[in-house]
Amino acid sequence: MSGKLKEVRERISSVNKTQQITKAMKMVAAARLRKAQQAIQQMRPYADKQQQMLVNILSNLEGDIDTKFGEVREISKACIVVITSNRGLCGAFNTNVIKAARTIIEEKYAKAFEEGNLTVLPIGKKSYDFFRKNYADKVRINNDYVLLFNDLSFDQVAKVSNLLMQQFEAENFDAIEVAYGHFRNVVTQTPVVEQFLPVSKIVSEDGATKAKADYLFEPDKVSLLAYLIPSILQTQFYKYVLDTQASEHGARMTAMDNATTNAEELIKELKVTYNKARQEAITKEISEIVGGAAALVDA
Repeated sequence: MSGKLKEVRERISSVNKTQQITKAMKMVAAARLRKAQQAIQQMRPYADKQQQMLVNILSNLEGDIDTKFGEVREISKACIVVITSNRGLCGAFNTNVIKAARTIIEEKYAKAFEEGNLTVLPIGKKSYDFFRKNYADKVRINNDYVLLFNDLSFDQVAKVSNLLMQQFEAENFDAIEVAYGHFRNVVTQTPVVEQFLPVSKIVSEDGATKAKADYLFEPDKVSLLAYLIPSILQTQFYKYVLDTQASEHGARMTAMDNATTNAEELIKELKVTYNKARQEAITKEISEIVGGAAALVDA
């Protein structure tokens, strides 16, 4: 019985230590989340309005200027950017983003995938590790920006979006999509796959492209759009990364909170088990003492 008590005590001690770790990780995630949440909440309205403006502009060009960013081509070569975290312990967050990426690779871009003309650009160690282990012989993997989360300055992130725009303009890719985590709130992060290039056009109910807004360009349309379109796309891509960062911290905070709660419940159960075992040991000892005393009296 003493062996069983010792085992239960050791388990209680082990779970207590684990609970302390999960509490600390929850606090760290909460601190990082506040900063990341503020960043994405400030960025998102600006990025969304810019994206809306870009869609309107490209829907209104009608061949006035030469830009390839809205050019829809037959898809023979595609690129999927998969943005996940560098670390785990954030529930199913990374798994869900990777699953969304796999779905679009194997369904929407099945032809390019089967022909070996699909490139995956992973941002974050989790996505890189997954595709390196499972798709290394099936897709091209660009691992130049795996550690992008080590420096999330706008200029650093813009290097990725600039590369993608250059590759699309050079027709090395006919379509570029981004799989990332969309941050809704602390407990809800949704895996999303969005088309980065070509920029979608506004489509009417009958399927025809139609204009939604008219813009006046100063000083002139060509020089202004040559700067404006890449700038908007850089901002949009930066939003994807900030969204994923906030989603990661929210998912980790929720996961560590659940782990802490589960540890508390387990400790309660172990204490009940320990008390029962201890009571059984005491009862057995009392029975042995009473039995021994009775034997002496009979003697």
